[in-house]
Amino acid sequence: MAERGVLFDFSGTLFHIEPPADAVRIALGDELLHLVPELVRRGALNGSARPPDVPPELSDAWDDRDLSADAHRAAYAGAGQLAGLTAEQATRLYDRGVAADAWLAYPDTVRTLRELRARQIPVAVVSNIGWDPRPVLDRHGVAEHIDVLVLSDERGVVKPDPTIFAMACAELGVSPRHCVMIGDNPDNDGGCVTLGIEFRLVDEDPARRPPDALWVAAGLAGACPRRRLTADG
Repeated sequence: MAERGVLFDFSGTLFHIEPPADAVRIALGDELLHLVPELVRRGALNGSARPPDVPPELSDAWDDRDLSADAHRAAYAGAGQLAGLTAEQATRLYDRGVAADAWLAYPDTVRTLRELRARQIPVAVVSNIGWDPRPVLDRHGVAEHIDVLVLSDERGVVKPDPTIFAMACAELGVSPRHCVMIGDNPDNDGGCVTLGIEFRLVDEDPARRPPDALWVAAGLAGACPRRRLTADG
């Protein structure tokens, strides 16, 4: 058994999506920037939480958005139309939201994953997601540093269900009590504690988040470079 494993959330933890105004400008042009507040309110940007006023015809799509690519597209593109976009415009905005170059790494994402790999500490990404993030990982050069992807739409289970965390630990070959889960959502990511996995919270907001938040959360602060961590390290 490995001495330790690290589980990461994807959105709001390792990567964050570009600002809404940038997404609208790139996908639709400057002439629709006035719709940004309503698009945000309606949850039309990829990664947005379910808004409080989802109409009945989109309720199922929102419920299933992290279990099905079709539901994910229907939920977010449907929200775009509610905010005033045409169907074609909503599709273009959705496509921008799942484009690899729309997703930005936090300051220490790449170096943290590289250092964990150098120390031979196994890593998994455990994400509630309805689209394929592999192109994002490839674009930032970190795919080779991640051992296991446990994605809700591929596994048929969403956080905080402990099953999804158990899958990650089993596939890493690490006991849950020797793993940590790093994420930005205490409700979803914190579901790991049911299995005895320690949860460590990071702030999703790039403006508030310290530039070494992941490095610290992964237990790398103060340790000698390229020295393997113990279960207590």
